[in-house]
Amino acid sequence: MEPRLNELEAPEPTLSPKRLSPVHSFLRDAVESLVLALLIYLVINAVTGRFYVRGSSMEPTLHNGQYLVVSKISYLLNKPQRGDIVVFVSPYGTGEDYIKRIIGLPGERVEVRDGAVWINGYRLDEPYLNSGIPYTGAWSLGPDEYFVLGDNRANSNDSHTWGPLPRKNIIGKAWLCYWPPQYWGLVTHHSLPSPGEE
Repeated sequence: MEPRLNELEAPEPTLSPKRLSPVHSFLRDAVESLVLALLIYLVINAVTGRFYVRGSSMEPTLHNGQYLVVSKISYLLNKPQRGDIVVFVSPYGTGEDYIKRIIGLPGERVEVRDGAVWINGYRLDEPYLNSGIPYTGAWSLGPDEYFVLGDNRANSNDSHTWGPLPRKNIIGKAWLCYWPPQYWGLVTHHSLPSPGEE
């Protein structure tokens, strides 16, 4: 006959989780929340940027005082396209960021005459403009160069002034306006086919 355990024998000791005081529990939750918020901020900051529109060079599309979210990853898989509104580092080396529309692509010849833009000899249709272009000129773009202009052609410091924009200067594509409220929404880009290929 097997020996029976004494029914009064004490059970094995077990470890119970240590309870945190309310203060410790609050501090732990606060630290976890801060770390999570910091991680989210770093991820969002790595793939987007914020830009403040200064001046009227992009009227009537964008207005002075608008705050935009810029996608930094738009051009990781795709090349910048004609009609895209992009934010870029000033070619002057001042560290300032500008915002303009891509008009000419690498390898193209851009000409401004008769109040319009001509790409490789074909007139570019730009439905977003309010008026003609008050200047003339011609530029040939290299393999990594873009021609960018403000939509307010009479009042914009852009490629017609300082020449082609190197690809390395482009930060990203304007994506979303988040302030002021009357302009909330996605930034309107225009898909402009290459003239002569329509």
